[in-house]
Formats: sequence, structure tokens, C-alpha cells
Amino acid sequence: MQKPSAMLSMLSTAVEAGGFRDVDYALAKFIHNEAQDADPALLFSAALVSYQLGRGHVCLDLEACFDDPDSIFPVNASLLVDDPQYGCVTLQQCMTQIGYAAWIQRLAHAEIVGSGTGNTPLVLVGPRLYLRRYWQHERNIESMIQQRMAKTASIAATLTRHQALFQATLTSLFTAHQGPESDWQKLACAISARSAFSVITGGPGTGKTTTVVRLIALLQTLALADNKATPLTIRLAAPTGKAAARLQSAIASAISSLPVEVRTRVEAHLDSEVSTLHRLLGPQRDSRQFRYNARNPMPVDLLIIDEASMVDLDMMASVLSALPEHARLILIGDKDQLASVEAGSILGELCLRAEQGNYLPSTIDWIQQMTGEIIPSDLQNTAGDALSQHVVMLRKSHRFSDASGIGQLARAVNLGDIAAMRAVWHGAYKDIHYLHFPTDNLQTLTQQLAGKPTNQVIGSGYAAHFSRMSSSQPTLDEDLDTFDQWARSLLTEYSQFQVLCALRNGDAGVEGLNLKIEAALAGQGLIPTNQPWYSGRPVLVTQNNYSLGLMNGDIGLTLHYPLNAAGGRAWGLRVAFIGKDDAVHWVSPSRLNHIQTVYAMTVHKSQGSEFEHALLVLPPKMNPVLTRELLYTGITRAKARFTLVTLDNQTVPEEAAARRVKRASGLSF
Repeated sequence: MQKPSAMLSMLSTAVEAGGFRDVDYALAKFIHNEAQDADPALLFSAALVSYQLGRGHVCLDLEACFDDPDSIFPVNASLLVDDPQYGCVTLQQCMTQIGYAAWIQRLAHAEIVGSGTGNTPLVLVGPRLYLRRYWQHERNIESMIQQRMAKTASIAATLTRHQALFQATLTSLFTAHQGPESDWQKLACAISARSAFSVITGGPGTGKTTTVVRLIALLQTLALADNKATPLTIRLAAPTGKAAARLQSAIASAISSLPVEVRTRVEAHLDSEVSTLHRLLGPQRDSRQFRYNARNPMPVDLLIIDEASMVDLDMMASVLSALPEHARLILIGDKDQLASVEAGSILGELCLRAEQGNYLPSTIDWIQQMTGEIIPSDLQNTAGDALSQHVVMLRKSHRFSDASGIGQLARAVNLGDIAAMRAVWHGAYKDIHYLHFPTDNLQTLTQQLAGKPTNQVIGSGYAAHFSRMSSSQPTLDEDLDTFDQWARSLLTEYSQFQVLCALRNGDAGVEGLNLKIEAALAGQGLIPTNQPWYSGRPVLVTQNNYSLGLMNGDIGLTLHYPLNAAGGRAWGLRVAFIGKDDAVHWVSPSRLNHIQTVYAMTVHKSQGSEFEHALLVLPPKMNPVLTRELLYTGITRAKARFTLVTLDNQTVPEEAAARRVKRASGLSF
């Protein structure tokens, strides 16, 4: 194999070709500087570890490098090796010739690669090669979750002693269940109540938020029964500002449906503000460290994290480290949604066996004794694992019935059942639509999205937004409350429809579609040409701005607004946002640094949001980003109507549904 210096040169060339990233090369160079005698195989493996982290993998699965190299290697890098034994071949061919066992031997270097103990920058465990930091994160997460799961027996015994109160509270929270099916919301409350760690997963409309509110009511009732002077300190959090705002609204709605005496108790002892995880931990200026950590735990008894599928390994490790030993942790989310943008797929790994249940006889007996509910026999397992006793999957959707095409399509995609997908599209469902455009007719799609010509499936497009805006605009002399009402109405209407893209770049990506939609709107005279700010421009906040009270994912509308001038009022432009306080906030465009136009947004950015009508545009050919999870997430952003758009290749949706996200990690419970 090439000398170390030649390997670095090859990696540098691969960066220029768009394969590896600068940071991947930098890690390999760092390893070389630290150990001049490091084998070229070690330098290349280090670069691959970094490259895989950028793709969301916690570690590099070396076995996969040999079993399926095309799924690992950078796609735009020509990695040629001038090897004295094999001649000029690709690195993949060279690795195959060397073999897995010999490659592992080449990684042996006491200063660089360790097995866990020590402080080597890389850790090799079996076939998995880690950066030490991520290996340590995994071990910390495993340890802290297992510590909480170990408390189940003592918590369950305490609840059994308060059985009468436990049962009476559950009865007041859950009306008599109709039908032969188990009441999974009630089961989720009971299972979570007997543990210091639990996971509640389920698709859209399965009642996750409702369950959380009732669980809070149950736990607070039990806590106050022990000591009326010490209610539980409860915090709710989500990964993004958008998800936090949505949870806050959903929690308020769910609390209003509680029985009066329970509602009063919950409202009196619940911090109504839902925070982002980042803000909850207390970020420190110019530092990666947080205010709350293992040495300074958060003052909390119960932490509930919503949209947990979006939480990456680094953040989960920080959260668990900052929790006091006695605190409970409950994770809420849809296990089938896209995982975090950063490395890790925590919720997905915790819910690997959620479909099968795997409940032990001891769990089943306790549940029946305390709730009267019976877990179906096909979800019982005498050899069930410990983690499964802490995971509950809500199985009944109250949003998507059997008559819903959205629900049926999401279910078929989730199963990777191509035949079922085709059957759904051929069914007479009124809430799903399919459009196909040749790529050279992409302009036709964007013109229809802009509103000209009108498409029956798309509707009147964004032209209707500008029509409503101009026809309802208050006059310059009207009071500011009227402008607030106008902005609120427009923001509510605008949020009913959203174009989603799988990709950020390219003609069929967010950047391309936003430009083309703006061009089509300008062609109709609805917006000015070549002006970045104009009345009606929708913008998406892409980075938290605490000074303005804006969170990553917030959407605002640019509108005409009366400003004070020397001669009285004059028109100006301000961007209207609806804040956590449900008030309209007007922000000067000059103060918004991290925003983008948002006629279209990525599916990733849409997580934590829902729209009456979601239109998903897929690219004309397959891309590594296109997976079952992305397709499912895009479909389930739609509450009442979903439209799928393909370009050129009509098989892309089926190919995407056949591919699952498989993130390399070594988490074990």
C-alpha cells in the first residue's frame, strides 16, 4: 500500500473531487502528525470514521467496508492506490485483496488506537472504529439508562402500596375503553409510571401528547399524596424551537380536556414553557460546555423530551449527564421518522423491538393487577429483554382511519411493502394525489405552484397567498392591533400548505424550487424582480436567535407595516412571527441574519411541523438521502391532504421505500 505521505496526498485529492471533506482529511493528517509510523490503512480508516460521522453514523463499521464498500465510500472520490503487490487499483479493490483480518492488524498502534481504556484518539471494539468522544458517549448513555431501568422493581413496589390511588387516578383520566383492543395510552401511563426511564412511541395521531399530559397528572397526583409540600419539578423540552412551540400548544390543548380537579393540580405545578434542549441545558458563551452537567445537575424531577427521534448522540449524552440521579426521563416520538441530522439514531435503536412488544410475564401480571388491561398474547415473550419493559408503542391512530389514503400510504411505506403502495395509489382515496412531470417541464410545476395556470390538485398555489394579502391589508392609519390580526390570519392561512423537498440543492431541491417559484411569481407581477425583501416573502429561521425570541424552524411573513416617519406614518417592511406567547412579533429584516426563503423546505426541516396539505417533490433519480424514513416523514407531515410529485423517474418512491436508514453504532441494552 502507499506510504503515509502518499495516502495523505490521495485524501487531499479526494477532498478536491468532492468526496471526502476538509475535516476528514484534517483528522488523517492529525493522526499522521501524532504518529509518523502509522500505517496508511490507519490514516485512511481515520478519514472514513470522520466521513461516516458526517453521514450520521456514530462509528465506522469495518465489516461493512468489506461486505458492501459502495455503501461506505465517498461517491465523488477516485481513490487509486499504486500498490507494489496489486498495481494501480482502487482502494476498494486493494482492501478486498488485503482482507478484513489483515486490515484490522494494520490498525494496531498503541498511541492511536485503543480498546476503550486510556486516551487514544481512536477506539476499536470488534469491527467498530470510533472517535473516542463518541465511544464514550455511547458507554455513558448505556450506563445512565441502565441505572434508571434498574429502579423499576422498587418504583413498582411503591405504586403497588398506593394501588387504590393509582387506580382511582387512572380511572378519572381514562374513560371506559370500548372494544376488545387494549387501551395503549393507559398502558403507556402505567408502564412509564413504574420506571425512571421510559419511551412512548407512535405515529401521527396516536395520542402521544394526550398520553404525556395524563401521565404528568398521574405522577403529580402520586407525588402530592406522599407530600403535599413537594410537588414534582417537571420540565418539557424538544430538540428544536419549532417542535417546542408545537408541543407547548398541544400540551395546553390536552390539559384543557382533563377532569377539572386534575387539571387544577397539573396547571398549578407544571412549568408551562417548553424549552429547546439546548436552552434547557444552559449554553455557555464561546464554549461547547453547558451550565448543567454531571457536576451541576438540573433542578428537575421529571424530564419529558418530545420529538426524540431528532435528538443526536452528543445531545442525549449531555442531557443524561445533567439529570440528577433521582430524576425520571421519558422520551416521546415517532420511531419511524427521520433520525437526527447529527450522528446517532437513539430513538430508533431504543425502539427496535417496539412492534413485537416482548413483554415479560412479570410486566404483564403487574399491568393487569394495576390497570385491568391485558397485553395481547402476540406481544408477550417469556424471554423478553429488559429494555422492552420500558417501551410502549401507541398502536391506534385517531387521525388516519382505514379510509385515509395518507394513513394507508404511510403504513405501506413503513413496511416497505411496494405492492401495498401501488394498491393505495390505485385506491379511491380522496386525500392523496400523484403528479408526474418530466424534468424539462419542471417550470410547469413551479408555475402551477405559483398559481398560473391553476392545477386542480395543487389548487390556486401561492398566487392566492398574495391575493389574500393585498385584498385584506389594513390602511396606513389603522391601529396596530388590526395589523396584528391581519398578520396572524395570513400566517395561519400560509401554514396550511407546504412544499417539501428531499434535497437542499439542485433544480428539484429547496434552493432550485424557491428560485423558480419566485421567478414564476415575478413573471405574474406578484413580486418585484431582483429584490431580496418584498411584501409577502415567507422566511424560515435557520438558527436560534434568543435575543429576538426566534427559534430554528420558525416561519415568518414579510408584510407592509406602518413606521413612524418625520411627516407621520409611512410604509415599511417588517417580518411577522407568532411567538411562544401567541402574540405577533414584528422584526426588521435587517435584524434577521440566519433565514431563507421558504416556499419550499426540506423534509428534515419540516420535522415537528404539520400542514393541512403537504406536497412532496422527489428528485428525478435516486440519491443516498432518499430512504423509507424520509418518505414516511414527508407523507405524515400532511394532516388532511398529501400530494406526491415525481420528476422523470416514477420508480423513485418505490426505490426509496425499499431503503432503510442503517446507522452504524454499538449501543447495547
